[in-house]
Amino acid sequence: MFDVSRTPKQPQDKRAGEPAGRGILVTAAAGRDRRDPAGRTRVVSRGLRSRLGVAFAAAGVSVLLAAAPAAAGAISTSYSGRTSDGGSWVADVPSPWNGTLLLFSHGFGPLQAADAPSPLAKRPLLDLGYALAGSSYDPTGSPWALGSALRDQFQTLADVRRDLPSAPKRVVAYGISMGGLITALEDQHANGRVDGALTACGVVAGGIQLNNYQLDSEYTIRRLLAPKASLRLVRFASPAAGTSTGKKLDAAARRAQSTANGRARLALAMAFLNAPTWAPGEPMPARKAYVTQEKEQYDFEFTGSTTTMDGLESSRASIEQAAGGNGSWTVGVNFTQLLARSPYAPEVRALYHQARLNINRDLATLTRGANIKADRKAVQWLQNTSVPTGHLQVPELDMHTIADQRAPVQQENYYAHVVKESGSSDRLRQAFVQRQVHCNFTLAELVAGLRAVQQRLTTGTWGSVAEPNQLQATANSLGAAFGGAAFIPYHPGQLSGDNGPFNPRLDSPGDL
Repeated sequence: MFDVSRTPKQPQDKRAGEPAGRGILVTAAAGRDRRDPAGRTRVVSRGLRSRLGVAFAAAGVSVLLAAAPAAAGAISTSYSGRTSDGGSWVADVPSPWNGTLLLFSHGFGPLQAADAPSPLAKRPLLDLGYALAGSSYDPTGSPWALGSALRDQFQTLADVRRDLPSAPKRVVAYGISMGGLITALEDQHANGRVDGALTACGVVAGGIQLNNYQLDSEYTIRRLLAPKASLRLVRFASPAAGTSTGKKLDAAARRAQSTANGRARLALAMAFLNAPTWAPGEPMPARKAYVTQEKEQYDFEFTGSTTTMDGLESSRASIEQAAGGNGSWTVGVNFTQLLARSPYAPEVRALYHQARLNINRDLATLTRGANIKADRKAVQWLQNTSVPTGHLQVPELDMHTIADQRAPVQQENYYAHVVKESGSSDRLRQAFVQRQVHCNFTLAELVAGLRAVQQRLTTGTWGSVAEPNQLQATANSLGAAFGGAAFIPYHPGQLSGDNGPFNPRLDSPGDL
């Protein structure tokens, strides 16, 4: 599954003698609290930019900010309110305001209202003149909040419009991680409420594809690397039960990594997972350096106290909670065909050849033993709430790092085809950043994406505004304080793990 707890917060690099509270983390709570007759809260604050040298991860995003001199920021007014399901929303409006309202959708994780990827990102966006708004989603539901997110986001938008000094010139929806999927769905359901969209590291292939390619990988590990282990792969009672399975899969991977046979079979499993071949802290491997690629995939997915795999399994439980059952399957899947379509096939075949293993025999074993069945109602829930149709109503720019271990960049390939089939390709553009780690964008890259969407709305055409060289130029024009950028030309490969359409005749019960 999908988890935002990838990298811990790093400490702020505060200048010697700098007074406590000074800097970009100053919040509206330090301002003057005013409550209107309807119960909504209004708080006025003045922001400050400070010297930063930090990387942070909050609400599913990493934004890198380089050093910047202290400077006075915009005065802003904060608002808050409630949604009909008991959730909350927050909004911040700067003075002066540039007329654009950003409707932010946060990622998988705590169900707390947020109108920016983090407090560190909020202040610069306000200083640039953007008004911000966002909700918590249903606070009593699953962290996979697709059942409530669209309703709560659009309720938030309606409430915030009443607090703005004037009607917004435009509303741009933007979101990260799971919030990127929500943003894509907001585009499909805009109906005049949203004018443009920006997704970053979005799960834009949707919840069913996410579930299926992860299950294909986990099943491969169990079948080929731990055939005698008791390993539940679906229908978890709790996130802790999912984490327990993740730990067992980690152990199987560690054992496999010590032998040539194990590494070949682990490479097959990681191909179905769409695991990046470029790990943090390492140089990008050469195109045919397959041994190095496999090692970096292993490092990305299976090392650390809480591994990527642990997070995927834990999060599966939350998706099952939301959907009311297991929404993924292996029954009926032909694993030979899966590998044939995978961009990782050359690596896998090379490692099997080196290990003198028969890859066709292993693929046949996987196909023959594939009997995990989905729950019909869970698949239907995911289809209704968590799968984009690609019918875009407004212009949308999607951004992705090319080595994303949580929402693999190949999701963009899948999504582009879905949008093309719907006849909406003219509205979609995609941009790629040469960097590792899920949602690891600089503030410059985020703002460059927002400005590209704004220009598209102003001119009525994309032109070259979303091309990598133009995005890079826009990001660089913001100055070093925004962290620089690494936009590149890039074409992601095909998403592994497309298990085909759900066959209701093969629904549950099935193997675990």
